[in-house]
Amino acid sequence: MTSIHALARHADELLEVGRFSDYCPNGLQVEGGRPVHRLASGVTASRAFIEAAVARGADALLVHHGYFWKGEDARVTGMKRERLRLLLTHDVSLLAYHLPLDAHPELGNNAQLAARLGFRVEGPLREDGVGLVGSPPETLEGAALCDRLEAALGRRPQWVQGGPVMIRRIGWCTGAAQGFIEQAAALGLDAYISGEISEQTVHVAREAGIHYFAAGHHATERDGARALGSRLADVFNLQHEFIDIENPV
Repeated sequence: MTSIHALARHADELLEVGRFSDYCPNGLQVEGGRPVHRLASGVTASRAFIEAAVARGADALLVHHGYFWKGEDARVTGMKRERLRLLLTHDVSLLAYHLPLDAHPELGNNAQLAARLGFRVEGPLREDGVGLVGSPPETLEGAALCDRLEAALGRRPQWVQGGPVMIRRIGWCTGAAQGFIEQAAALGLDAYISGEISEQTVHVAREAGIHYFAAGHHATERDGARALGSRLADVFNLQHEFIDIENPV
């Protein structure tokens, strides 16, 4: 039997949450009263995810996108009320890790994406460790990198052609990190991968001479929570299941 507080303390220390100034609280966001035997991980603490986890008998939920974001309406009404009602009615706890789960060198979304794609990691894209720089196992044309991303993530990325014919060095940062494309270009990289794309991203890629691949916010951030959930399950002898709620973005 594991308490949610022991689980949260271990995850907090593992991910070094104190290093990050984030847009939301990291760690235990909703405290349930049940000891934890079964842990469900997922990308976002949506109503559909909570309902699926409760149906599978989960005592605690672990996600990348939790609640209480800076700037959001603090009132517990509507959609927020229903999500919290489900958690509290079923006495289920919610753990959420945002930037710390992007940056972890082994379990993080970016490290896990590198492993899935077979990229060699050379170093961080940013000083805080969010985002990585490296290279593919072999030099690739843009179309081949598109194929590799589609095979690994199950969706065809949106590709803006802006760089050289052959891609040797790549930067990547999962989720909504398209704004870091200029940092990637300043490092002299041939291509940059993130989850989403904005109107200005197209122009920056073309003018800065770098390929850009928008591979999906959800698609690029499935593996961090799954890896962390598996690690916690091993440490605390828990049952663990990753629940993937389909999201085309």
